[in-house]
Amino acid sequence: MKLLKHALFVLLCLLFTGVADANTLRDRPPTIFYPEGHYLEGWPRKAFRDMFGYNYQRHKFTGLFANVYLGGDGLPPYGGNEERYYTALSMYGFFDTAEAAEEQLSGEWFWGLRNVRLWMNWNDAWLSNQDRGDDAMGTEPDGNLDRHYGYPSYVDSGAQLTQFQIEPIKVLCNGRIKTVYLYYYSRIEAVTSTDVKVDGIWYTEEGEELGPDRYGAFAKVQEYLYDPLAEGDPCEMICLQKRQWKKELCEVVCPDPQRKKGPKLKTPKGPKQGNKGKVGKRARR
Repeated sequence: MKLLKHALFVLLCLLFTGVADANTLRDRPPTIFYPEGHYLEGWPRKAFRDMFGYNYQRHKFTGLFANVYLGGDGLPPYGGNEERYYTALSMYGFFDTAEAAEEQLSGEWFWGLRNVRLWMNWNDAWLSNQDRGDDAMGTEPDGNLDRHYGYPSYVDSGAQLTQFQIEPIKVLCNGRIKTVYLYYYSRIEAVTSTDVKVDGIWYTEEGEELGPDRYGAFAKVQEYLYDPLAEGDPCEMICLQKRQWKKELCEVVCPDPQRKKGPKLKTPKGPKQGNKGKVGKRARR
């Protein structure tokens, strides 16, 4: 019995030591900060959603697509009205004029997706909510959140990132303006040291296809897209279609008259011909 109690005491000490050695988002005084060059440079990261949409404690992002990148570029968050945003950037000295702000941002690849609603979730290996050191940045806490903790790179780390996007699109239907939505979903996972990349596609050691390469260390294992301007008539149906590099999947989403919130999945009936909407080029992340 004494031996068991001693073993439990040692285990608790080890666990307490591990927790104590890790810097967290709840530390007082704060120990984890926004990095150099960020709009919030030097400010402590908190254990709740910040002004850009990141909740580092809960491993999630909720907000507009552009805000994933604007903070890292040293710019304030975008609220959904580009004209006001250009003017504000000029007023607060980020650019000389609103026209200069518009010109600069229009050259950024993500700006065309600025009004896309984005949800992201990730695990601790992608981006931790602690600073324990022992990653590519060194073995001591350095004021930054850990990535691929315990591994020299993302390979073999088990890191995962899931994102879901909704983009509003205005179309002309029977003489009236209607808003339809583009839906996009993807999931990437870190590859292992035994996986093999052939022509941009990752495969397991046994030859099972994982998906296209992302960032050199990830495979896009799932990807779904519904574009209302490319799939049949945007005024009449919604289709969620899987990318062609995987088996085809198409489902029709029809409004349920008994339920006002959200769509209802029904059996596919096939797309109708014709496209009454106008389309512009849009890129995915």
